Amino acid sequence: MEARAGFVSDTAILVSPVGAGKMDAICIALEAFMREHPWVMNFHPAYESVLIDVDLAFNNPQSALAETQKLLQSLRETEGPSEERRILEIPVRYGGEFGPDLVLVTQMTGFTAEEVVERHTKPIYEVAFLGFSPGFPYLRGMDPLLKCQRRESPRIRVPEGSVAIGGAQTGIYPEATPGGWQIIGRTHLELFNPRRAHQPSLLSAGDRIRFVCESIYVP
Repeated sequence: MEARAGFVSDTAILVSPVGAGKMDAICIALEAFMREHPWVMNFHPAYESVLIDVDLAFNNPQSALAETQKLLQSLRETEGPSEERRILEIPVRYGGEFGPDLVLVTQMTGFTAEEVVERHTKPIYEVAFLGFSPGFPYLRGMDPLLKCQRRESPRIRVPEGSVAIGGAQTGIYPEATPGGWQIIGRTHLELFNPRRAHQPSLLSAGDRIRFVCESIYVP
């Protein structure tokens, strides 16, 4: 995958693909890159770019940019068949107290609850990146016919493990936070635990998952 890097402020480098491409390979490489280079304060991944915060106390701007470009060059040189990533099954209880917006989603899409669940569990999703809150996976691959608008007024508290749809994407809330996506179910899996020092997040960019229906409840 070919990508370009350049400064967008005095302390931030933007990495974006040249042409069509996915950012998961760069996100995976940056996780190791960040541990080895103290000048990388943080990086902020998105679907089509990564923003790198530079700590000028550890490096100067031009040197930081040169090291980033060297990383991207190494990715181009080693690019080959993509590594087969694991497929993690996510058990979900749909509807009822676990998915209070499932009925609303049926109204917005025109599908029955069973059809919504069938379409939501059919794809193998790819974790595009983690964001919004620690361990929150933005998932690529949802059936476009399940696209539905976000809530006009976000909830103050979305329960941990909630599986939700927001626009054309789906995701899982790893902890109780405010949120405006439509909640269709909940999983009991723990997606984020800061006490797991080696890997606090259950999922990483590039991982693949499949939702598995444990139950459906429609009043």
